[in-house]
Amino acid sequence: MADLFQSTALKDGKRIVIKIGSALLVDATYGTVHRSWLESLASDIAAARARGQEVVIVTSGAIAVGRRYLDLPQGSLRLEEKQAAAACGNIRLAHAYQEVLGHHRTTVAQILVTLEDSENRRRYINARNTIETLLKVGAVPLINENDSVATDEIRFGDNDRLAARVAAMISADTLVLFSDIDGLYTADPSKDSAAEFIPVVHHITPEIEAMAGGSASNVGSGGMTTKIAAAKIALNAGCRMVITKGERPHPLQALEDGVKATWFLPEATPKKARKQWISGSLKTVGKVIIDEGCLKALKAGKSLLPIGVKEVIGDFERGEAVQVMSLAGQEVARGLMAYGSDDAKRIVGVKSSEIEEKLGYHGRDVMIHRDDLVVDP
Repeated sequence: MADLFQSTALKDGKRIVIKIGSALLVDATYGTVHRSWLESLASDIAAARARGQEVVIVTSGAIAVGRRYLDLPQGSLRLEEKQAAAACGNIRLAHAYQEVLGHHRTTVAQILVTLEDSENRRRYINARNTIETLLKVGAVPLINENDSVATDEIRFGDNDRLAARVAAMISADTLVLFSDIDGLYTADPSKDSAAEFIPVVHHITPEIEAMAGGSASNVGSGGMTTKIAAAKIALNAGCRMVITKGERPHPLQALEDGVKATWFLPEATPKKARKQWISGSLKTVGKVIIDEGCLKALKAGKSLLPIGVKEVIGDFERGEAVQVMSLAGQEVARGLMAYGSDDAKRIVGVKSSEIEEKLGYHGRDVMIHRDDLVVDP
């Protein structure tokens, strides 16, 4: 496999998040789903999954579909009308996705999220675990903002940034933004004939941000400005991102074949970026004291098991960062706890097979998973 830091080949991705804009999915006049286009995308997704790639879909279109069935007026809608349209449209969108992917013996599972789900630590972890579990059992997660309950104050506002948040949440290595534009230009190409296309971006500079223009669509809410914002989130998470036109049939296959697109390439892999975030950006809220055998296991790349823990200090929730300390009192690692402090203290020193007996439920076998652990060299 090619180095993802340099690769602009879709086939090099292992976990792909695909964002689909409203303008691609929904007819602006009639509010109906572009069924033949969606069927071609489903075929592309099936091909990607057949070669071992995991796929997550972030979709727009619920409001655009729902307003037709509720016979809501054209033009801007009031907040409560958007919420009602989303409640109606989400059912029909999910059904359409399940039908087209069902032809390829693929199960679709819908997840509705709000901004708060990505900022509240416990809800963030729950959403991440749900998506991870769905991928593990072979389903395709279908994610949309929960417009039926969201308010203007807590909405993402566009699904470009939502897709980037999801990609960061699940450590995806590739984010695909299908839109009504084929990439980034030095200026708006519809207004400036001298605008130059930019095929690859390595850093989001002020000059790059200044190139962002508006959206050509009257259905979607995201223009180039939101795509640059999404690129910032993705690159910081070690995830490469690509913007391309999605209106052609088999858009994923077209991207694989080298259709015109702008790739944003990160400096680090998702795993490395996550480790950097854990070690340098998170405030620790507790300590875990481990024995020498556990320390050797951590340095060998293993997860932190309860049996090697001597003491848990502090009050914290599941998913919060802690210091891992040696018996000599030295910090040897940092990580995200799989248990809150109350439960962690109850399973100190026990075998993983005994956790359920101690807690009364079947939790994780580890106290800190190796992917959530940064060990000092």
